[in-house]
Amino acid sequence: MNRQFQVMNILAAGVLILASSVSVAAGLKIGYVDTGRLLEEAPQARAATEQLKREFAPREEEMIVIQNELKALEDRLARDGAVMSESERKRMSVDILAKKREFRRKQEEFREDINLRRNDAIGTLQDQIKQAIEKVGRDGNYDLILYEGIAFANPALDITDIVLKGLGEISKTSAGEP
Repeated sequence: MNRQFQVMNILAAGVLILASSVSVAAGLKIGYVDTGRLLEEAPQARAATEQLKREFAPREEEMIVIQNELKALEDRLARDGAVMSESERKRMSVDILAKKREFRRKQEEFREDINLRRNDAIGTLQDQIKQAIEKVGRDGNYDLILYEGIAFANPALDITDIVLKGLGEISKTSAGEP
């Protein structure tokens, strides 16, 4: 009984605090930013994606060539294996196995390298997003801007377009445009 009384008192105090917070928060200017949209639509995100494609295209093409060579060897072994000598069949099987190992190693290195570069680009973009949000917050006299972990927000509070505009300005500034 005493425990229930304590729980009820705590709940009542919480309701009172919440009620007083709501009246204070009524004068706050609050906005939120859609993280997914920023990462898709920011000019820096598009530029980073294009840069990564250009940077890794030759290695991706190399991976495709190795994969096609492997397939051709496997097809040849399947097609001509019955008419090959035992030693030739063994040698070809060993070659295929070695090429598969090399391909898996190169594929893993490729994935690691592209992930490292992507993470670097995302880190740089996140720094620029933070700068843009802070500028929007100061210039727009916001009391609170939410960025990540939003389950629901009224669309009227969405300031993503304003932040995207700020990112565009940062992009132009870093590119040396006036």
